[in-house]
Amino acid sequence: MRNLVLSAVFAGLSLFGATASAEDIQAGKQYVELGSPVPVAQPGKIEVVELFWYGCPHCYQFEPSILPWAEKLPEDVNFVRVPALFGGLWNVHGQMFLTLEAMGVEDKVHQAVFSAIHNEQKKLATPEEMAEFLAGQGVDKDVFLKTFNSFAVKGQMEKAKKLAMSYQITGVPVMVVNGKYRFDLGSAGGPEGALKVADHLIAKERASQPAAAQ
Repeated sequence: MRNLVLSAVFAGLSLFGATASAEDIQAGKQYVELGSPVPVAQPGKIEVVELFWYGCPHCYQFEPSILPWAEKLPEDVNFVRVPALFGGLWNVHGQMFLTLEAMGVEDKVHQAVFSAIHNEQKKLATPEEMAEFLAGQGVDKDVFLKTFNSFAVKGQMEKAKKLAMSYQITGVPVMVVNGKYRFDLGSAGGPEGALKVADHLIAKERASQPAAAQ
């Protein structure tokens, strides 16, 4: 499964091309409209989900583009990261992310985890290895290990698996806007293109809101 997913990622990324202008962004080209909309985490806000894996090189390369973009999103937009769980190391890393999120420290160490895996060749394949590394980032080892094995985190793992199935993803990185529109870097024309598609779909969703709510 892992090799199939990675093959899908590389195949999609080979489709990089010129970034489409706003008027050229269309369903079936840069993005897919899901047959059944997926409920959002915060009703009333336009949701943007990024599905990723810490071990994915393209997710890591996407960070310098998506991070500053996400930080500047307006108040009516809710940006959410969701780990893709395809088994093996994907699940282990996903559980690490959800643990850090539950502890409220994910934003502080997100980049350090990516860098450790891709620049320092750390696998972070066991909870103990993760805890040791994260201790150097100011994360309490004992609290991390306790949270990692908690019922709450296991529940979030199940939720993440169900979301990925609902979004019908086959690789990462993938973005989903408001539970309705899915696209990846290949279909959108690269990192810059993906963010332009996201902006376009955010505007589309905002324009569709009832006038009374605006």
